[in-house]
Amino acid sequence: MNSRITGLVLRQLIPRLFSTAAISGAAVMRSAHSLMVGSAGMRTVPATWVASVRFVGTVPLTTVGGGEVAKKGCATAGGKKEKAVVSYWGMAPAKLFKEDGTEWKWSCFKPWDSYSSNLSIDLEKHHVPITWGDKLARWTVKALRTPTDIFFQRRFGCRAMMLETVAAVPGMVAGMILHLRSLRRFEQSGGWIKVLLEEAENERMHLMTFMEVSQPRWYERALVVTVQGVFFNAYFLAYFLSPKLAHRMVGYLEEEAIHSYTEFLKDIDAGKIENVPAPAIAIDYWRLPPNATLRDVVAVVRADEAHHRDVNHFASDVHYQGHELRELPAPLGYH
Repeated sequence: MNSRITGLVLRQLIPRLFSTAAISGAAVMRSAHSLMVGSAGMRTVPATWVASVRFVGTVPLTTVGGGEVAKKGCATAGGKKEKAVVSYWGMAPAKLFKEDGTEWKWSCFKPWDSYSSNLSIDLEKHHVPITWGDKLARWTVKALRTPTDIFFQRRFGCRAMMLETVAAVPGMVAGMILHLRSLRRFEQSGGWIKVLLEEAENERMHLMTFMEVSQPRWYERALVVTVQGVFFNAYFLAYFLSPKLAHRMVGYLEEEAIHSYTEFLKDIDAGKIENVPAPAIAIDYWRLPPNATLRDVVAVVRADEAHHRDVNHFASDVHYQGHELRELPAPLGYH
C-alpha cells in the first residue's frame, strides 16, 4: 500500500521537478521509484537518476534565426548544414567579421592579432661575439645549420617549414619559465612573458603560412618531431642554466633565418621558385593587399625574424649587464 502511494506521488512530482530533454520523465520516475523502494532491502542510486539531477537545466540549445532550436546543426541559406557548438553552458562563440563585411574564417588567429609588418627594419645588423658565451652560442647555431643545408639544399619552402617548427620553441619555453618564476617569487615580469609568447605565436603563424605553400613529406614530418623533441629539452635546460646564453643563441638563430629568407627571395626573383599568389591566411594575418604574392609573404616573414633577432639580443644584453629582464620594460608591440 505504501509503495503504491509513493509511486502515485512520484508520478506527479518527478516529471515536473527533474524533467530534461536528455532523459524522459518515465525513466526518471522508474529510477526514482527504485531508489525509494530499493532491492532486497538495499538502497541503490541508479545512474540515470543521478544524471537527471546532475544535468537538470543544463541541456545546451542553440537558437537559430526566428527562435528555432537546433542541437547538432542548422541549415544555412545555401542549404548546407553548419555545425553548432554544443557546450555544457549552452554558449557559442560570437561570429567575427572583416571590415568589408565578410565573415572571419580563421580560428587559429583573430582580427586583433593581425598587423602590418615593418619592412624598414635593418636586416644587416649583426652581434659580434665577444665573450665565450657569445662564441659558444654562435658556434652552436652554425653547427645546427650545417646538417640543415645538406638535407634541404635550396628547397626553401621545406626549409622554412622546418625552421619555423624550431623557431617557435624558444619563445614558448622562455615565457613558460618566466611565468613560473613570477608565480614562485611573487614578482612582476616587466611584460617579458607577453613578448616571448607573442614571439612564439608569430613563429607558429609563419609555420601555418608555409604549410599552405609547401606540403611536407612523411620523412620531413618525422624529422620535425625528432628535432623538436631534442631542441625543446636542450633549450629548456639551457635557459634554466643561463638565460643570457639562451637568448643570444636565439638571436644568432634569427640572423641565420634572415639569411635563409634572403636566399629564398633571390630564387624567387631569379625565377627558380614560382611567385605564386600569397595564401589567404597570410593576406589576413599581415594585412597584405589582395593581389599579394609569395615574395611579399617571404619579405614580411623576414622582417619578423629581424624583430625577433633584436629582441633576443637585447634580452641577452640585459643579462650580460647584470640585470634581470623584469627590471627593464619589455619591447611590447614591436611588430
